[in-house]
Amino acid sequence: MNVLLVLLAFWVPGLVFGAAVRLRGWTLAATAPLLTFGVVALGVPVLGGLGIRWTMLAVALWTLVLAIAGFGLAFAVRRLRARRHPDWTVEELPKLPLRDHVVMAAGVAAGLAVGAVAFLRGTNGINSVQQGWDAPFHGNLIRWIAEHGDARPSTVGTIANLPDQTDYFYPDTYHALLSLVFGKAGLTMMPTLNLAALAVIFTVPVGVAALCRVWGMPALGAAAAAAVTTWFSAFPYDSLWRGPLWPYVAGVALIPAMLVLARYLLKPDGVAGPVALGVGVAGLCGLHTSLVFVLGVYFLLILLAVLLRYEKIEWRRSAPSLIATVGLAIVLGVPLVLPSLYNASGVTSAHWPSEATVAGGLGETLTFSPMSEFPQWWVGVPAFIGIVLMVRHRRMLWLVGAYVVFGGLFMVTVSLDSNLVRAVTSVFYNDHWRIAALVPLAGAVAFGEFTNTFVAWLVRKAQPRVKLKPVVLTGVAVLLLAVVLGGLSGGGYIGRNAVRLAARYQDGPTVSKAEEAAYDWLAQHTVPGERVMNNKADGSAWMYALSGVTPVEWSFYGAGPGTTAAYLSDQVDQVGRSPRVRRDLTDLHVRYVIQGKGLATVTAIQSAGVARIAEGPMFHVVFRNSDATIYEIAGQSGVAAEPAPSTSHGE
Repeated sequence: MNVLLVLLAFWVPGLVFGAAVRLRGWTLAATAPLLTFGVVALGVPVLGGLGIRWTMLAVALWTLVLAIAGFGLAFAVRRLRARRHPDWTVEELPKLPLRDHVVMAAGVAAGLAVGAVAFLRGTNGINSVQQGWDAPFHGNLIRWIAEHGDARPSTVGTIANLPDQTDYFYPDTYHALLSLVFGKAGLTMMPTLNLAALAVIFTVPVGVAALCRVWGMPALGAAAAAAVTTWFSAFPYDSLWRGPLWPYVAGVALIPAMLVLARYLLKPDGVAGPVALGVGVAGLCGLHTSLVFVLGVYFLLILLAVLLRYEKIEWRRSAPSLIATVGLAIVLGVPLVLPSLYNASGVTSAHWPSEATVAGGLGETLTFSPMSEFPQWWVGVPAFIGIVLMVRHRRMLWLVGAYVVFGGLFMVTVSLDSNLVRAVTSVFYNDHWRIAALVPLAGAVAFGEFTNTFVAWLVRKAQPRVKLKPVVLTGVAVLLLAVVLGGLSGGGYIGRNAVRLAARYQDGPTVSKAEEAAYDWLAQHTVPGERVMNNKADGSAWMYALSGVTPVEWSFYGAGPGTTAAYLSDQVDQVGRSPRVRRDLTDLHVRYVIQGKGLATVTAIQSAGVARIAEGPMFHVVFRNSDATIYEIAGQSGVAAEPAPSTSHGE
């Protein structure tokens, strides 16, 4: 039931809106999650600005409003086109026989199965806490939106220890969607986060299958491409354990859906292309603003392919659609991107050291194995052969170009440390892991090209010698390839990718089961408006997301200098000597202090005042287990009587 609820949240709004603007078939199935995030991204500022609480009902009604508007526009444009250009016919994709649909569905199912097994093995189930640095922020943001009913980024600065910063910005479309299902049907925080990550993985095989379908790859190639989308370590797994970068992963996973819609720029069909692309751009902007640059690369390469006549276009028919698409993308996307300028310097100033030589980076790129100590030979080599075949067959050359661009960008980023490299990659936090996530898409499609070509060649060679029908020979060839590559890769690298994920899904070090028990104790012994003093370096930043307990320190970074939270972090153990400490604790309605055993990282800077606390006259132990201790502060027993203002977090 929980899985179904999350999947419905991802697909249903997009299915409703996409069907309204006349998307159909594989295109509708692949683009539905993208359109869902677009609907959510547009709804956040509109509903928030109108003072409408962010709830499932409000978002459902907002979806219906957009769907009705989209349907009306689609109907009007089709009528107008029929009157003004009766000779224009829509160039539809060739109809596939049922057998081809079954083949593609089988490939998608294989990709889904590998992704699900690898993810669930790696996470050790859906209840495990992700131990990474960014994880509690995402969990806190989801609960904050769910409890406060406002998903506008300017209203969520509290959880970043910036309560009064009304220009605060973090793209929270992902969190806004998950806030709608959090708490429903028994969904607690970690199942919400983990099932959402699994749903994101599920979008990739469907998107790649549709991408291959609309850009002309045979069904067998599309099925093979979809099947191996969940083999690559660089995406989606590495960005799920490292960080985790949940919103970014969601955005990268939906790029194939955007490229499916891009086909409408060359073969227009009413408003389906411009409207869906515009809403899709809004969705990606709302997930992560760096994805705008990724889209820019893809669309420029598609334009180049058109200009070089590798892709066909009828300019007279496509011009209105192109103009409308650009206009809608600007109108719907720019308002979502502009607030990100608030923290542009923080993004572009980030720096990650090189982790490979130039030769090593090149090898990782050629084998589609970025950031891997050992290449993924059994998917990487066929994929590289597929790249060569795509060039030879003149199929999706713009995607080959994207592989060269993003692969080259990864290669220089991971191996060179220069001002030029940092400038070019600044929108990705200068992070080669993020760029690595952009490489496997071309690899999956290229693997499909390799499979289609290899199987066709094998059938041609075998047919004169074996008295079997071509369709049977094709099945045998596919089975042979699947057994060989699947066996040599350990079932699609399931074990390897599960091990990579498992590095951040242990019982600690950031948060252990024992520490979770301490948070639950606090939830039972605190009241709304009360805060708990905590160490910014241990896992207690999770207490709000997991148990609804409000911390003084919301993140591992800690509150800024000069704030009350920062002062208490350093001086709370002086409560018996310092009137200011006593006053600040009372103002923030603090009765309890928690000390956790685990730390976010071994180099994390602890809250010195919290770390120095020991049992004594001022601090009485009220809860203790193997990994956590909770103290009640003497003289603070009455502070919870009056609710604290919600704007005072971290001041």
